[in-house]
Amino acid sequence: MPVPFEGGCLCGAVRYRVTMEPLGVVICHCTNCQKQTASDRSPVMWVPAAGLEFIEGETRTLRVRGATGNMQSRHFCGDCGSPIMTQPDARPEIRTIKAGTIDDPSWLEPSAHIWVASAPPYALIDDGLPQHPGNPPSIG
Repeated sequence: MPVPFEGGCLCGAVRYRVTMEPLGVVICHCTNCQKQTASDRSPVMWVPAAGLEFIEGETRTLRVRGATGNMQSRHFCGDCGSPIMTQPDARPEIRTIKAGTIDDPSWLEPSAHIWVASAPPYALIDDGLPQHPGNPPSIG
């Protein structure tokens, strides 16, 4: 994976840089991701919190209860509304970046689908990747 790499929102007001090796890339089907993306899925990347820095602009934050029952902060651009990342209270050392915000996502390779128990009936999950009803054991 090409570290460092950068990304940002649709309008360019919020920019970030990842300086540490990502922990994984998955496709999330939790109901919060569905609502935030208006889709049945959201490709996301887990990165160490210490390896994520915002280099331009500030995000707005929405506090919600996640699929695990724990609280989380969902960060988005206050100008264009693009979701940027999620900060789970239960895992303060991890940030979950929305993969669609990465400037060059051509190298991303998701390893699994997560929260498939929440996927709507019309979601086609037929790419052969492992499927987890919730979080995979490695993230918990």
